Amino acid sequence: MAARTLFEKIWNGHIVAELGEGADLLYIDRIFLHERTGAIALKGLTEKNRPLRHPENIFCTIDHIVDTFPGRTDETQVPGGKEFIQTTRKSALSAGITLFDIDDPGHGIVHVISPEQGIVLPGLTLICPDSHTCSQGAFGALAFGVGSTEVEHAMATSTLRLERPRTMQVLFEGELRKNVTAKDMILFLIGQYTAIGGSGYAVEFCGEAVTNLNMEARITLCNMAVEFGAFTGMIAPDEKTYAYLEGRSYAPKGEHWHKALKDWQGLKSDDKAIFDKRITIAAEDISPMITWGTNPGQAMAIDARVPDPVKMNDKHNRAAAEKALNYMDISPGTKLTNLVISGAFIGSCTNSRLSDLRRAGRILKGRKVADGVRAICVPGSQRVKQEAEAEGLDKIFKNAGFEWRESGCSLCFYAGGESFGFQERVVTSTNRNFESRQGPATRSHLASPETVAASAILGRIAGPDDLNSLNGVMGRNDIAKPNDREGQ
Repeated sequence: MAARTLFEKIWNGHIVAELGEGADLLYIDRIFLHERTGAIALKGLTEKNRPLRHPENIFCTIDHIVDTFPGRTDETQVPGGKEFIQTTRKSALSAGITLFDIDDPGHGIVHVISPEQGIVLPGLTLICPDSHTCSQGAFGALAFGVGSTEVEHAMATSTLRLERPRTMQVLFEGELRKNVTAKDMILFLIGQYTAIGGSGYAVEFCGEAVTNLNMEARITLCNMAVEFGAFTGMIAPDEKTYAYLEGRSYAPKGEHWHKALKDWQGLKSDDKAIFDKRITIAAEDISPMITWGTNPGQAMAIDARVPDPVKMNDKHNRAAAEKALNYMDISPGTKLTNLVISGAFIGSCTNSRLSDLRRAGRILKGRKVADGVRAICVPGSQRVKQEAEAEGLDKIFKNAGFEWRESGCSLCFYAGGESFGFQERVVTSTNRNFESRQGPATRSHLASPETVAASAILGRIAGPDDLNSLNGVMGRNDIAKPNDREGQ
């Protein structure tokens, strides 16, 4: 048998029928919904009187529109949000699918709770009407976002017509430097190869720097594969993957677990597997990163200077850079570390897990958020929130001046509800910095949770190293546990 990539092994193992012209009918193992699009898909099936083929393999959470304020209810600041929430709840219960409702201890952002529950597993196909479903490829699954019509078809048939993407290997060689995280790795990749560099590809991340990451950091890396333009991002499962999943609610148990392990151990690209494209990055070349523009590809090392569009050869890149700099109110040659901020946000499906909060807490402990900065932390799930509170992380955040919230997507995106205000400058651990992404004309800079925390303390864009001149010691082991350090 010819050598195959991880992607090819999973894709080929799920083909129901070859449809020709590069398209296949694929079997879909698990489906996840949320209230922003799930209600539409469920309603569509009800109106057409089509039953769900495998309701036991369909899951739903209420994460996108729900408020994250303490004591929340179905009421939300998003126009029409209450109706979306209540319609989704009614439809999910009527359809007999698993619902992680607002008051459920398993509630949270879809791409946080799916791994927590063991819903995503190596070798599975998993879809959700959400572009960041690729996050779950960190478990050696084929996970990708779809539209409402596609998820409706999959719920009714457990299949989906798909055109096979090409394959790309992104190899991160060597070890990361101090204070460099998975978020910096993906921003570096996108900054070097643009926000469309992965278009049409299923990307497999590998190399020593990737292997050294813990599972939560791997999720961060795969999360922004879509910001690279990729169909999905994947990482081959290993002992860290198995240890994370063992004992989770929906993971196999007993003899089924041992059988699954045997199958999973073959889920890796063969040594002689051929990729359509390969990219190699030296991990030591990556610094703490931050975006300067309005797409994730407009990123640079935090201590660098903003590029000059005049020096860009491609006219489209030049025009996009000029437009972005005008929106962000930044001049070419500027050092971003000179820019004052008014907002700091830690959360989203990219960076809201326990290890993210531990690392930010390590920086915040004993320090205060600068005057004039509104700082918010939104745990990715109720489980993350409860575990963080058990460790006292909530007190560290609140004592520093951060708001401590309930789980949800929150200020990752602006849907007409809560926002950071007009033209406010925000450092954020989210995944998108599009115009008005976090509020009307809000200027968002993407970065790691460490950089968000450091910026909140200094009141300006700053990296963790910029805090060395302040009182206190960086890297306190009383907060960070060894297995939470992202390859450092």
